[in-house]
Amino acid sequence: MELKVRDVARLLDVSEQTVYRWVKSGSLPAHRIHDQYLFNRVELQEWAASQKHPVSLELFAPNGSTDEIPSLAAALERGGVYHRVAGDRRELVLEAVTKLPGIPPAVDRALLHQLLVGREALASTALGDGIAIPHPRDPLVVHVTEPVVLLCFLEKPVDFHAMDGQFVSVLFTLLSPSVRRHLQMLGRLAFALHDPSLKELLRNSATREEIIVRVRGIESAGAATPARRGAIKDQ
Repeated sequence: MELKVRDVARLLDVSEQTVYRWVKSGSLPAHRIHDQYLFNRVELQEWAASQKHPVSLELFAPNGSTDEIPSLAAALERGGVYHRVAGDRRELVLEAVTKLPGIPPAVDRALLHQLLVGREALASTALGDGIAIPHPRDPLVVHVTEPVVLLCFLEKPVDFHAMDGQFVSVLFTLLSPSVRRHLQMLGRLAFALHDPSLKELLRNSATREEIIVRVRGIESAGAATPARRGAIKDQ
């Protein structure tokens, strides 16, 4: 329980009064200890990702050091960007993803497909706006040494049972060597997906080069600016 109200307010770029209001309404996970609210960093990471709430990259770094966060652009370069990925059902799309060349050679592709399908059966990885982030529930099972992200533009939109009802046309498949790295990459991606220019590139199925250049720019700006001031307003 290392985070206090003032820390959460800074990381979420809201006022302390807003944090208190969210806690009292039950929407923000908190623990009351010795008459003060304390917050678990991992719980806050998961909350921010599920709520699509812009946060400081510092939230996803141990001890608040953004230097240790792996690069999303580098992970995309390792995994690759693919257009017209086939499949008219969720399971078939995920099978097609596991056959792409960006999957590291040491990964058991049949097992990976089972893990991805099993994860979707637990809860949809669709974020809304036509985007999903399929990933194994336990990242350690796939045995990768570095984070890998495959970006897939689907040949046709597919139903991933998204909360907003939109069919998915863009997939970011995450493979990570550890739970910590997975949370960090999820944070990088959640941060990047708030960028209007990147969202426009995704809507237009842009090229690999265009996407990676934009992601590098987002990461550079994020490293220079600890919190995205003005990204949201208190509610």
